[in-house]
Amino acid sequence: MRRALAWIGVALIAAALSAAGAAAWAWHALHAPHAPAAPGIVVVVPAGESFRAVALRLHAAGVVRHPWLLAAWARWTGLDRSVHRGEFRFDGARAPVDVLALLQSPSDGAAPVTIPEGFTAEQIAALLETRGFGGRDVFHCAMQDPALLLEFALPATGVEGFLFPDTYAFETAMPPVEIVRAMLARFRRQTADLGARRAAAGLSETEMVTLASVIEKETGLAAERPVIAGVFHNRLRIGMPLQSDPTVIYGRGEARGPITRADLAGTSPYNTYVHRGLPPGPIANPGRAALEAAIAPAATEAFYFVSRNDGSHVFSATLDEHNRAVRKFQPRRD
Repeated sequence: MRRALAWIGVALIAAALSAAGAAAWAWHALHAPHAPAAPGIVVVVPAGESFRAVALRLHAAGVVRHPWLLAAWARWTGLDRSVHRGEFRFDGARAPVDVLALLQSPSDGAAPVTIPEGFTAEQIAALLETRGFGGRDVFHCAMQDPALLLEFALPATGVEGFLFPDTYAFETAMPPVEIVRAMLARFRRQTADLGARRAAAGLSETEMVTLASVIEKETGLAAERPVIAGVFHNRLRIGMPLQSDPTVIYGRGEARGPITRADLAGTSPYNTYVHRGLPPGPIANPGRAALEAAIAPAATEAFYFVSRNDGSHVFSATLDEHNRAVRKFQPRRD
């Protein structure tokens, strides 16, 4: 009996020593600097990838020796949930814990790009192309990715209206579909608090975005957005056509030049002079202020407005007042 107890004691001591040795080895392995296989190694961390997969990428690039150990440490410390996405450059020797710390900071390849309010998806694709993020045809494909449309529960009209205007930091090697995903995700975060007010206004999400996009294209003046929203709500309430030039222009597609009487009589579904109600979908990507105006319009008796050609508008309650303002500020449309 004593011999058995002695052996158990020996086994426990051996196990404790073994565990202590393993812990000491792991601690040393996590803190011992390791030089990458070659200087200037760049590792791309894609959005949505698990940290275990990231650790395997680092191992494949020769940045860390023991990917499973790094993944376990990151999970135990909770740092696996705060890893940034993008390009990371590794020069010189780094301990795995230092590699993990580096991944908590914005990546080396991040370049700021500002998406202006009111840009269409086509304009955004062109802008990203000029900034070196990829060809616009590639972005067209990314914007039509069925999995992406399903992931964000977008309407049949697609991403138009849901690419949130903001300043982003995209990596030059970031796949276009991830750039599009980032803008859609930003939209979801920035509009999450609008649901109750939108429902109170009697608008679906797509209707809110569609109306906001028209408001965004009609004026660049912050003070006018709620008033223009009020005009459109007045018209929608009585079944009067919106009669918005920007919707007609959007429906022309690639056509350029001033809007004409023929355009206003066209059969495009985006022609709000011919078709009542909202257009089939958004005509641009509105910012937060336009979205708020769409669901919180100003109380106004106006049913009409016309541009003064200086960025501001004249608002009128009657057609006679409006026609006088049109004759004063707008040239004849041929």
